[in-house]
Amino acid sequence: MADETGGAPARPTRAGFVALIGAPNAGKSTLLNQLVGAKVSIVSRKVQTTRTQVRGIAMSGAAQIIFVDTPGIFQPKRRLDRAMVTSAWGGATDADLIGVLIDVERYDNEENMRLLEKLAELKQPKFLILNKIDTIAKDKLLEITAKVNAQGSFETTFMIAALTGYGVKDILAWLETRLPLGPWLYPEDQISDLPMRQLAAEITREKLFLRLHQELPYSSHVETEKWEERKDGSVRIEQVIFVERDSQKKIALGKAGETIKAISTAARKEISEILEQPVHLFLFVKVRENWSDDPERYREMGLDYSK
Repeated sequence: MADETGGAPARPTRAGFVALIGAPNAGKSTLLNQLVGAKVSIVSRKVQTTRTQVRGIAMSGAAQIIFVDTPGIFQPKRRLDRAMVTSAWGGATDADLIGVLIDVERYDNEENMRLLEKLAELKQPKFLILNKIDTIAKDKLLEITAKVNAQGSFETTFMIAALTGYGVKDILAWLETRLPLGPWLYPEDQISDLPMRQLAAEITREKLFLRLHQELPYSSHVETEKWEERKDGSVRIEQVIFVERDSQKKIALGKAGETIKAISTAARKEISEILEQPVHLFLFVKVRENWSDDPERYREMGLDYSK
């Protein structure tokens, strides 16, 4: 059937969900941002920075690929850890396909071994993504590829360097023909299902991690409390950084407020680039003891408090 312009028949559209799972710091968030072609997920040197499922939407040919960036799968110790791991496996079980991302430099660590063992319980088709291939010799890479494939049932293997984007287009091209036939699930120009208020909070949280990843490893949480579109085309955003102790509040503020100013400047710049409008960002630091045991915070992050 020809299209309305009398041209060739339109290509049938495809759409589906692809979960990206892996151990902490495998490079999932970096890969997701490369696949989507825009910043949609927090990237940090600190492990376990993705706390809940983040969906990034990529268009490739007639296919709309909804990638689900899940928290890194690790051995949970705290309530927050358990909720994050539950979220990760939930994202995998709900997807049409599962992309398993492994850092070749640490392919045989305990977390990857547990991950590969549990994958056998999931019925969805799986494909393997070996990341950071530019860091090892070719013969070693081939050896790792054979070993990992022997431990899991993968339809195909991709070798990439997520940081530079090498090999990423090959993943998109393959998924373009592999997803279920059906209508697109989101507008063509949408890159994420995260509300902008939440995405802005994630950006600020990333800047906080980058600046203070040693001093405040997991003791902080960012919420966007006010979002005001102004008549001059700018937006005023007020966010609160929650920490658990007064000593952490002093660290976040820094001497004469220098630290919080630097975090605010970096976050404002990136939020403004994404919104494509001027941003006035105001950050406040508040102490909320044991916020990581507060059910309300879990609901805001999309996590299950009961786990």
